Amino acid sequence: MSISVKELSAQASVIPVLTVNQLDHAAPLATALQSGGLRVIEMTMRTPAALDIMQAMKSAAPELIIGMGTLRTPKDVTASIEAGADFLVSPGLTPQLAHALLKSDVVSLPGVATASEAMSAAELGFELLKFFPAEQAGGIDYLKSLKGPLPDVRFCPTGSITRQKAPDYLALPNVACVGGSWIASAPLIAGGDWDTIAENARAAADMKP
Repeated sequence: MSISVKELSAQASVIPVLTVNQLDHAAPLATALQSGGLRVIEMTMRTPAALDIMQAMKSAAPELIIGMGTLRTPKDVTASIEAGADFLVSPGLTPQLAHALLKSDVVSLPGVATASEAMSAAELGFELLKFFPAEQAGGIDYLKSLKGPLPDVRFCPTGSITRQKAPDYLALPNVACVGGSWIASAPLIAGGDWDTIAENARAAADMKP
């Protein structure tokens, strides 16, 4: 589906950041997340089957907005778009990757960790930036310090953000949404604990910016 940054921000609160190994986990995982009330999901390109799993999740839950993350090269961008990714996410930004993301005309959240990186990405035209790794790069205090000099830059912090800390991030005026692996962690997915994932999704869906 075609989606704008504004539409993505409106639908997202806490975005599950997923690392999935088995294709047969795709359908029940998508169903669990959707039943919990979440609309926006990020699959990570960290496993060989990631693209196939994303497609299977979209088939199982067509109303979900599913992006592909951990993109590092223009080839990753092309493969993700061809697989039907609704948005794109990267851990950082290189000139080559920036060109590919902008050329794709798909909503992209490039990763930044400093004021200079945020300024550079915003100057290129990216409207929503992934602040990564959030906790390790300074967390809530760092994002608060960026609000003054960069009042128009909006972030989606991701990286070691817990269920307890997510509401504090969402309360910041320059945060549009947050990413969290706690909703559907690798052990929960591997164990097929769809009930717990659905419960976590409900808790996440209740957290609003």
